Amino acid sequence: MPMRKQVIAYLHTHWDREWYREFEVFRLRLLRVFDNVLDMLSKNKIPCFYFDGQISALEDYLEMRPEKKELVLGLIRHKKLFIGPFYCLTDEFLTDKTCFSKNLEIGLRKAEQFGCSEFIGYLADTFGHSQNVVDILRDFGVDKCMVWRGVGDFPSEFSWCGMDTVNLVRGYFQDVFSLNLSVEKKAEILKKNLDLIAEKSKNCLLLPIGADHLGVEEDIDVQMESVNELLKDNYHIKLGSPFDYFRQVENNFKDFIWDDELRDNSKTFILQGCYSSRLDLKRENVECTYLLDLVSRFVKQQKEVGYNRVIEYAYKLLLQNQAHDSICGCSTDDVHSENLIRYKKIKQIANTIIDELKFKNHFEEKKILNLSAKPFSGIVEFQTTSKLEGYDRVSVSKGFDKYLLTDTQRIPVTEDYTNIYTYLAEVSNVEPGEIEYLMPAVTNSDLKISDSSIENSNIALKIINGNMTINGIRFSLIDFADYGDSYNSGPKADDYGCELKILRTRVLLQTSSRVSLKIDFEGAWDVVPLVVSLDKHSTYLKFDFNWINTQKNHLLVAAFELENPIREVFSEDMNVLIKRNFEPNYDIRKNLPKTRGIETKTNTAPMQRGLLIDEDCGNNIGIITKGLTQYEIYRNNLYVPILRSTGVISNPDNTARSTPAGPPLEVKTLQQIGENKAEFYLFFGNHNAFFDVIDQVYSYVII
Repeated sequence: MPMRKQVIAYLHTHWDREWYREFEVFRLRLLRVFDNVLDMLSKNKIPCFYFDGQISALEDYLEMRPEKKELVLGLIRHKKLFIGPFYCLTDEFLTDKTCFSKNLEIGLRKAEQFGCSEFIGYLADTFGHSQNVVDILRDFGVDKCMVWRGVGDFPSEFSWCGMDTVNLVRGYFQDVFSLNLSVEKKAEILKKNLDLIAEKSKNCLLLPIGADHLGVEEDIDVQMESVNELLKDNYHIKLGSPFDYFRQVENNFKDFIWDDELRDNSKTFILQGCYSSRLDLKRENVECTYLLDLVSRFVKQQKEVGYNRVIEYAYKLLLQNQAHDSICGCSTDDVHSENLIRYKKIKQIANTIIDELKFKNHFEEKKILNLSAKPFSGIVEFQTTSKLEGYDRVSVSKGFDKYLLTDTQRIPVTEDYTNIYTYLAEVSNVEPGEIEYLMPAVTNSDLKISDSSIENSNIALKIINGNMTINGIRFSLIDFADYGDSYNSGPKADDYGCELKILRTRVLLQTSSRVSLKIDFEGAWDVVPLVVSLDKHSTYLKFDFNWINTQKNHLLVAAFELENPIREVFSEDMNVLIKRNFEPNYDIRKNLPKTRGIETKTNTAPMQRGLLIDEDCGNNIGIITKGLTQYEIYRNNLYVPILRSTGVISNPDNTARSTPAGPPLEVKTLQQIGENKAEFYLFFGNHNAFFDVIDQVYSYVII
C-alpha cells in the first residue's frame, strides 16, 4: 500500500478589486466575505487565512470597517492572517520596474505597519511571469515566490532565477468545498486534483482552497474531516499556510532550475491578447507612469518633502489601475471608465505639482532643467504667451498663462485668456541637475522634406508608387479580422490581412528644426492619418496616429517587412532588454485549436517601452513606443498592433482559445469605436542606440 501523503491546504480568496463587476460592488461583497473570515479566525474555527498577497483589499475593507482594525492587528501579530507584500496585484508585463518597485515599497511598508513579517512573492493569477521580478523581490527582502500561469511541465518546487519558487500545479482556483455536491463527490474531485499535484510533488503537497471573491465555508472544518476519512488511504489534508509548506519542502528547490521568463501556455492559459486590449488604457498607463517618475525626480531635486504624501496617493491610483484585470483591459465598460478617471486625476496631480514648483522657484519661461542621470541634447518644445522672434514656431492656441493659474494671490479673468505659442528650441549637453536657457536653433539643418519624402543625414522615409520605405525597410498598415475577446485575439483561418493603401500625402510642418509629413492610409472603411516627424540630426522618426475607428472585430497593425526571417527579438522588460527566440514560419492561422482546454501557441509577445531586432543577418530595427505593448513575428514581418477591436470579455467561440477565460459579458467600448491614437518611434541601431532613443523619447527634463 502506498504511503499516505501529507497535504497542506491554505484558505484564501483571490481578490480582484474590479473585474466583471465594479470596484464599489465588489467592495460591498468584500465586507461580507472578510467579516466572516475575521469571525472564523477570532473563534479559531480556521487556523489562518492568506489574503492574496496584497494589502489594498485590506485597506478597502478597513475604510468601511475602521472598528475592526485592532482585531486585524491581533490576528496578523499571531500569524493567523497574512497580508502583503504587494499593494495591489499587477500584471508583470504591463508595468515597469519603477512601478513594480513602488508596488512593493508601499505594500511592504503598510503590511509591516500592520505587523506582518513573513512575505511571499505571490503571483498566482498574473498572465505569465517576468524573469526580472525575481531580482526586484530580492531587493525588497522577499526570498520566496509562488506562480502558476506560464509555468511549463515543472515540478511543484523549483529554483527560478535563484529564488525558491512554488508552482501551483492545478492553479489557485480550488472551490470544491463551496460546491453543492455530496461529500463523496467532493472527495472524488479532490483526489483527481491531488493525484495530478502528486505527480509533480514529493511527499508533501500544497492545496489552495478558495477562488475569485469567494468566502470560506462555515463548516470547512467538518467538511475537511469527512473528506479526509474518504481519502485516508492516499492523502491527509491539514489546514495551514503557504509558509508551512515552504518549511516542509525547503530542500527540494534546487532539484529543478529555471533561469528564464515563464510564458509557456501548454499547461495553463496566459491570455496574451490582454497586451493589446483597450490600447487607450495602455497609453494612459505609460503616460502616467512617466509623469509620476518625472514629478518624483523634480520634488526630490527641489527637496520639497511636502508633496511626498500627494505623490504616494497618485501612485496608489496608478497601481489600482495596474491591477491585473484592470490594466489587461478585461473588465466591464464601467470599470474601465473609472480607470480613465483615475488616470486623469494622476495627470492633474503631477502636472499641478510641476507648475507649482516652477512658480515657487521662479522657473521662468525658456528654461530647461535636466532631471536625468545623463547629459541631454536635442530639440525641445516649449510654450509661452509671448510672441518670440528667431524660434521655430509649431502652433498657436488659446488659454491662460500657467503662472497666472498657479499664483494663489490672483485669479484669471476673461481678459487673461490669450494666445499660447508653441516653439522649438535646441539644447546641447545640459548636464544632470543643471538649468539652462532655451535658445533658437543655431546649427545648420540637415532636414529635407517633400510630399513624398522626409529625411536627414541619418534616416530617410520615401514613398514611391504607393510603397513606403524607411532606410529600405518597407512599412505598411494591415487590417486583420479578430473574432476574439479581451483575453485573446481570435484570428480567422488563412486570413493574412488587407493592406491599407496610401491615399494622399502633404507637408504638415517645415522648419529648420523639425519637419512633419502627413500620410493618409485608406482602408476598406476608414481613413487612418499618420503624421511622421523628424528633427534635425535625429536618429529616429516619430509616428503619430490619430483616427476615427468605425468598424468592429478587427486588428490593425503597423507592419515592418525586413529582409530576412526574424528569429530573435530583444524586448524591454522591467527596464532591461531580454532576448526572445521565435519560430518565424509558425502560423497561428493554421494551428487554431479543435479540442477543448487549449490556448493556441502564438508568435506574439509583450514589450514595455520598446524592442530591438539586432541580428548578424542584417535585420536591424528598433521601436520605442508609448503604450503599444505587444508585437508579433511572422516570417520576415514585425507586426505592432495599434488597434484591437473586440466586444466581449470572454468569447466562448474564440478561435484561438477553446474554453472560456471569464464571463461572456458584452463590453461595447472594447470595440474602440471613435477616436483612437497610437505613437511610436522608429530607429536603426544596436543596444546602445535603443537606450539612447529611450533617453530622448522619455527625456526627464522640465521646461
